[in-house]
Amino acid sequence: MLFAAKPFKQRTGRLKNRERRIDGRRAGHPASQTGSQAEKSRTPRTERQARKPAPARTENPAGEGSTARPMTRRTGERPVERVPVILESRGAGDFHLIDSGSGLKLEQYGPYRIVRPEAQALWQPSLPPAVWQKVDAIFTGDTDEDGMGRWKFPREALGETWPLSLLGIDFLGRFTSFRHVGVFPEQIVHWEWLKRQVEAAGRPVKVLNLFGYTGVASLVAAAAGAEVTHVDASKKAIGWARENQALSQLERAPIRWICEDAMKFIQREERRGNRYDIILTDPPKFGRGPNGETWHLFEHLPLMLDVCRNLLSANALGLVLTAYSIRASFYSIHELMRETMRGAGGVVESGELVIREGGLGRDGDGRALSTSLFSRWVPE
Repeated sequence: MLFAAKPFKQRTGRLKNRERRIDGRRAGHPASQTGSQAEKSRTPRTERQARKPAPARTENPAGEGSTARPMTRRTGERPVERVPVILESRGAGDFHLIDSGSGLKLEQYGPYRIVRPEAQALWQPSLPPAVWQKVDAIFTGDTDEDGMGRWKFPREALGETWPLSLLGIDFLGRFTSFRHVGVFPEQIVHWEWLKRQVEAAGRPVKVLNLFGYTGVASLVAAAAGAEVTHVDASKKAIGWARENQALSQLERAPIRWICEDAMKFIQREERRGNRYDIILTDPPKFGRGPNGETWHLFEHLPLMLDVCRNLLSANALGLVLTAYSIRASFYSIHELMRETMRGAGGVVESGELVIREGGLGRDGDGRALSTSLFSRWVPE
């Protein structure tokens, strides 16, 4: 029910801007900080400032305030490639995509039907207008993923949060001012994979979840038996994740909640010699850390993956990258992942995550809505 991997013909990249936030965090994974997604400065320049020549850029490749280290020069063969791959979700637990079209998507989150903007939905809706009008919440306002807006409740005023469940994990949905609700259901396919890897390992497994947002992936891993380190630079995200941990009755699970700039954290882990069996990283297009550190995906992603490669254990089970908010083909991150894992053997598989429309009965076979790019290295 959850996913199918299948080849597809040449497909260009994602145009989706997913700078997730928690009332200031981006989404598509938001805008708060390096690890969540940060609000961009919108202060206009004065006319006098605009006439001044721009200073030369000397940005630290590890992010402002971080201690950069040179890229590792990799040798050996690149891993076998498996492209293109579509990982498809048809929904699970309390979520499914009902319909989409005209730049919108109609979703079911537990008891609520929700309408949100979706630039990828270029077609016309399949269901009649009457269905779209019988909803509980509609996001209005800025249609950009990093734009603020507000929620309208056509039937009755709703509380800020409500309970949800996916893959046996209980957590809170939340109506944020950046259209997001606390979970990115297209990631279900990665969480299913993560759960299987941990349960089948037959040994202790250490998982590192970078830009971990509200912690659903971390809780899935912990419930399967992993020791988890969850990193996000947003205090709100960490607080929300801890609420979800309590809801899932996993207070005793071995999870470290780290509120810190992701680049600083992984470089410190590298120096300490710490290693992980599975690393998940879901970076934003742009982010800001708690001490003003900045993150730019195209500038900092190569170094991040390079450090993550060195954090993988000798018997690593996988390195997973999801990328939103970028105007690029999945081949960009695919080739970067293959270069990063040069000499490690295994397979790099890359492509897109999509969600299939299920209709009102959630068992339909509607159109596939593309949500993000991904690249995943596995040792097989």
